[in-house]
Amino acid sequence: MTETITSVIGDYGLYAVFLLMLVDAVFPAASELVMLYAGAVAAGAFPGHSVTLFGQEIESTFWAYVAMATAGTLGYVIGSLIGWGIGYYGGRPFLDRRGRWVHLTPERLDRAEAWFARHGDWAVLLGRVMPVVRSFISIPAGVLEMPIVRYTVLTAIGSAAWCFGIAGAGVALGSSWEHFHEQWRYADYVVALLI
Repeated sequence: MTETITSVIGDYGLYAVFLLMLVDAVFPAASELVMLYAGAVAAGAFPGHSVTLFGQEIESTFWAYVAMATAGTLGYVIGSLIGWGIGYYGGRPFLDRRGRWVHLTPERLDRAEAWFARHGDWAVLLGRVMPVVRSFISIPAGVLEMPIVRYTVLTAIGSAAWCFGIAGAGVALGSSWEHFHEQWRYADYVVALLI
């Protein structure tokens, strides 16, 4: 799993980060690994992999970091809006029938609704910086008809904090990526076991 994700990001850079984070907004796609590796690429940790935007290489580590984190944030916000739309327009009956496609069982949806009822805006803002939980907020927010402007602002703030923070850790990791990656492979085994 990590090999595939890192290979795609290495080959397609900003565009892969954008797309992977868009998917992660509705279906968990290892956003931690995506943004961490994006930060390491921005730091120039891998010969032959650089950050390019519209065919122009971004040579500054700082601006490459900003570009990668922004791509992740934008992808996540757009994916979150798609998830919100699924919940808003499909509603609870649709999710009761088809929610399993995106790992939303009726029990999980009940828990998400109760959480939203208790915590409102904080559920979105804080949920965006919590691993795994962050991928299961969009659809329930739409089902509960959270106002889209407020939802988008809270999602953008939380997602920016997540993407810039994790990508920053990737920049700091820089050339130590290979050591980290070697240790991370054990997470692949845990994920495979859980699946």
